[in-house]
Amino acid sequence: MYAMWGLQVALCTLSVLSLSSGGESKARSCSEVRQAYNAKGFSLVNVPHQEISGEHLRVCHQGYTCCTSEMEDKLNQQSKLEFENSVEESSHNMRTTFVSRHKKFDEFFLELLDNSEKSLNSMFTRTYGKLYMQNLEVFQDLFTELKRYYTGGNVNLEEMLNDFWSRLLERMFQLLNSQYHFTDDYLECVSKYTDQLKPFGDVPRKLKAQVTRAFIAARTFVQGLMVGREVANRVAKVNVVPACVRALTKMLYCPYCRGMPGLKPCPNYCHNVMRGCLANQADLDAEWNFFIDAMLLVADRLEGPFNIEAVIQPIDIKISEAIMTMQENSMQVSAKVFQGCGQPKPLGIGRSARGISDMFSVRFRPYAPEERPTTAAGTSLDRLVIDIKEKLKESKRFWSNLPDDICAKGKFTESDEEQCWNSHTKGRYFPEVVKEGLTNQVNNPEVEVDITRPDTLIRQQIMALRVMTNKLKNAYNGNDIYFPDSSDEGSSSGSGSGCSDGCTTEFVFVGTEAPVIRADRSDERAAAAGKSPSRGPSIMLLMATLTLPLWASQTQWR
Repeated sequence: MYAMWGLQVALCTLSVLSLSSGGESKARSCSEVRQAYNAKGFSLVNVPHQEISGEHLRVCHQGYTCCTSEMEDKLNQQSKLEFENSVEESSHNMRTTFVSRHKKFDEFFLELLDNSEKSLNSMFTRTYGKLYMQNLEVFQDLFTELKRYYTGGNVNLEEMLNDFWSRLLERMFQLLNSQYHFTDDYLECVSKYTDQLKPFGDVPRKLKAQVTRAFIAARTFVQGLMVGREVANRVAKVNVVPACVRALTKMLYCPYCRGMPGLKPCPNYCHNVMRGCLANQADLDAEWNFFIDAMLLVADRLEGPFNIEAVIQPIDIKISEAIMTMQENSMQVSAKVFQGCGQPKPLGIGRSARGISDMFSVRFRPYAPEERPTTAAGTSLDRLVIDIKEKLKESKRFWSNLPDDICAKGKFTESDEEQCWNSHTKGRYFPEVVKEGLTNQVNNPEVEVDITRPDTLIRQQIMALRVMTNKLKNAYNGNDIYFPDSSDEGSSSGSGSGCSDGCTTEFVFVGTEAPVIRADRSDERAAAAGKSPSRGPSIMLLMATLTLPLWASQTQWR
């Protein structure tokens, strides 16, 4: 009997102590929460000093809490903002790389083209004066077409260069046969003999192969940098869906409501939340890696056989060689043209070939190395390519690593897996970490992800990368895929990209058949020095015509 009475007393005592403990729990202070909440920039008006009943909460635990409904709403917004900022910050260096390198390459080629045009124009005007000015439109038309190609125009480089040589033949043929009168129809007949007579030797074929492949590689590479920049910028502006916001708030700020504002999430907890919120971004990774690999392949070409500097620098010598070949074979060429096109009508006696030998007496003098214009503050293409290759390699697997990179920064996670927020209290987080990608989120314990509805923007960027990768692979092989002519639509950038938002739709395949031939400057200078042209002015004109355009094309590709 006494034993039973003692047990009842003990139970009553425990009950009283339990109730006392519960009362103390209800009265727990929210001072730390108020301080942390205020540090976020929020007002402390209506923020409780002690815990209150939490039935009003929609995200956090509905037991006793330091959060009101208004506080939870603000913390929801804060979670979304911090997540968006974290994605922006984590991708900042990678996005900046594409922006800055695109700008560098673009400026490099534009400056290379600009310097070529200005230098040759100055030299030819000073040396040949009126003769050069009379043929100026040949250069202007070529530069116009090169510029249009660089800015995304539907220009076939092979056809354009063929047309240039044909026009060059017409001009030179007239200068070498100035005792005759030629009609437009006759000159058109002359141009038809370009391939058959090969008046410029093998230079046009070799130069066309070198210029075409180098320019295709250069323009496509710059376009690739632009596409990478645009894709990265768009994907970094993440679309935060309500389910993600809910999970972020629960992870980042529900500890506030539980009176533990300094408690950070457990690492694996963070990984699951971030992989759920960035599931669509991770799906971009495979196509992104293919794109980066293709960019690296074209970069290798730019360092090697498709080096546009190696093509542009010896262009003056190549043109000089071509023009000297034409002069040496002028009699045979003229005879065959007269035979095929008919005998032209001679001019009056007073307007025969008087003074022609004097006109051509000035020999073309190539640039000395120290006279050549520098580009991009002396930056060489090789240095630019080496730099960008390192940056491109660093950007591989960026999107699949992004969730873990954000968690690893320490801002969101606690390294001690026993002293961290596990979604409901302080302690170890037990659920397994799901894999990256949309389909793997079906079992994500923290974020409700609808795997049947992929993000439209991400799918668009995947397609943009796929098209650009295809273009890069063709450029690697010396082939061109060009988009519909954008010049008529007001392409205003002036950059080599030529791509706006509509740059990822149609494309057309154009093949270049001529083999790549590396420029050998020493041999060409020796050849030029060993052949003294008897009729310089005409040669100079023709040389300038080719030189400026070709330099132009290189620059524009950049």
